[in-house]
Amino acid sequence: MTFATKAFRFHQQLHYTGGPLPPGIRVINPFVEYPEALRVTKVFLDKYFSDTNDRKIILGINPGRLGGGLTGIPFTDPKRLVSDCKIEYHGPVAHEPSSVFIYEMINAYGGPEKFYGDLYINSPSPLGYTSVNAKGREVNYNYYDSPQLQEATTPFIVESVGKLLKLGIRKDIAFCLGTGKNNHFLQQLNNQFGFFKTIMPLEHPRFIMQYKLKKKNIYIDKYLAAFAG
Repeated sequence: MTFATKAFRFHQQLHYTGGPLPPGIRVINPFVEYPEALRVTKVFLDKYFSDTNDRKIILGINPGRLGGGLTGIPFTDPKRLVSDCKIEYHGPVAHEPSSVFIYEMINAYGGPEKFYGDLYINSPSPLGYTSVNAKGREVNYNYYDSPQLQEATTPFIVESVGKLLKLGIRKDIAFCLGTGKNNHFLQQLNNQFGFFKTIMPLEHPRFIMQYKLKKKNIYIDKYLAAFAG
């Protein structure tokens, strides 16, 4: 069974299995909300993962509503799906800064085919979360943004990481996007469950695009050096 087949089944069957969510928090499941997400995820996986090779994994936080929360593909917003992956898309169109950085980095690596031949991106929580702000607008919410949500989602995260490993993921090293709370949580989880020999943190793309844009190329080089090690 190919990596693509196993990964598609993982996403096709994905549903939240954690504890009760805090009031005002909603789960994003693009594979239920957007039929187009399941279609393009299969096309994406078949295009880049139709082999039995093992890959290193990159773990983000959880999907955002304008990127993976629409397409079903981690750190791939609709614009990058079309422009960089050359995959036709007919769902809601959106722009996610993290996706911009990731695909600039992927192109510096040698392009999507080369990158995805070596690496796979997902998240400890492969489903996202939103809350409603003071203006009544739905906004992204990370699994660690409240102690209550982190506690509720931990069983789901443990289950999901275990399933991700079975896709064909190398266990010698994983890369964590985020040097703060995401890294802290993953290191603790890894100490408890022994998923990986090492977890290497890298600055999160959103942090880079928002606060370190002028040094973006330095961070791209840092990513590439980490993946080559």
